[in-house]
Amino acid sequence: MTITCFIRYQIDPFQREAFNDYARNWGRIIPRCGGHLIGYFLPYEGTNDVAWGLIAFDSLAAYETYRARLRSDAEARENFLFAQTKRFILREERTFTEVVEGTLGVAATDSVEATE
Repeated sequence: MTITCFIRYQIDPFQREAFNDYARNWGRIIPRCGGHLIGYFLPYEGTNDVAWGLIAFDSLAAYETYRARLRSDAEARENFLFAQTKRFILREERTFTEVVEGTLGVAATDSVEATE
């Protein structure tokens, strides 16, 4: 069973670019350490202080292995320090979810068939 870690960040909206840099750094680090990065997301319209990161794992055991690799990865430690120093993350919450089969990555269709 694949699980996805949803990370909800409350960010300082005046330091959006710092969070952007932080997220881009994870784009290199997470796959190297064993996570499947789905993506990081910044607010576009509406609430300006909430961002998300989504990372998938084969299991909770795979997540624990990933966490151990993060702790020993120099670039990961540097990125954590960057966030602590700049203080652009005000709060962070993690939730682990499983996908409902048949609902992830379903492409849009070009036409909608009329129902009779």
